[in-house]
Amino acid sequence: MPLTPLDIHNKEFTRGFRGYDEDEVNEFLDQIIKDYEAVLREKKELFDRVTDLDEKLEHFQNIEETLNKSILVAQESAEEVRRNAQKEAQLIVKEAEKNADRIINDALAKSRKIMLEMEELKKQASVYKMRFKMLIEAQLEMLNTDDWDEVTEDSGDERSEEYAE
Repeated sequence: MPLTPLDIHNKEFTRGFRGYDEDEVNEFLDQIIKDYEAVLREKKELFDRVTDLDEKLEHFQNIEETLNKSILVAQESAEEVRRNAQKEAQLIVKEAEKNADRIINDALAKSRKIMLEMEELKKQASVYKMRFKMLIEAQLEMLNTDDWDEVTEDSGDERSEEYAE
């Protein structure tokens, strides 16, 4: 067990023949007691300081551990968000491609339908033109026949007779 300042102060030496000077020994012991008390005080202060620093170190280590965990969670979350964004982007692209294909197919189908309708209208116009031409030719032929002249002469005579009466 270490000595205390009180142990040093209370220490009694036996006296021998022609021993040391008692005042000198007591003065030296008083100096030792003061120095020893100072060392003990300093030791206690350093111990308290080390304890305080250990507590702070433990606190900061806990903060560091928490921050490291938070960083890992944030990285995992960011990675998950990135993966989800990529999946969503792929789905959007696929949906857009489907819509584009549908729009193109619809446009092609409408274009084919319009082309068929146009061809049908051209045929109908051609048939109409041919029929109209035949009708006009038939009418011209009828006008150019002698029968028309006879009809107009006979009806002109009848009218003149009607006016004459």
